[in-house]
Amino acid sequence: MKTLAELFEHTLKDVYYAENAIVKALPKVSKAVKSADFKKAVDHHLEETKGQIKTLDKVFKTIGVKPEGVKCDATDGLLKESEGIMDEAEGVALDAGLLAACQAVEHYEIARYGSLREWAKVLGNEEAHVLLSEILDQEKAANSKMTNLAVTAINK
Repeated sequence: MKTLAELFEHTLKDVYYAENAIVKALPKVSKAVKSADFKKAVDHHLEETKGQIKTLDKVFKTIGVKPEGVKCDATDGLLKESEGIMDEAEGVALDAGLLAACQAVEHYEIARYGSLREWAKVLGNEEAHVLLSEILDQEKAANSKMTNLAVTAINK
């Protein structure tokens, strides 16, 4: 990658891979958590993530590139950490650990979407800027809901 446009395309493929991996992982998280409110939040975010993939398809269209992912070691690592928590934790530690792991994923996504959104703006791709802003807002809201859940219920 030598240009911002090439970096944009690569990072877009990175988050596409990430979102698809997250769609596969969230049902396992939903099944593992004990808190009904946490389960509801995970299930909601699963549906939201499916919608984000459709939005990413539109972003790919704005640059004339077929939607596809490239392996994202960061996401794979974060999801592996979640699997470890599901295998090893129990009781209060299970939900608290999974909530923290979910927030780690959200923070990664917020960083990626924030960068992509700004790069789209610099590249003059207003449609992508708007679409990526929508996803970024959803990720920030999901993180805020998880923080609230942690503070009011899970970490008590």
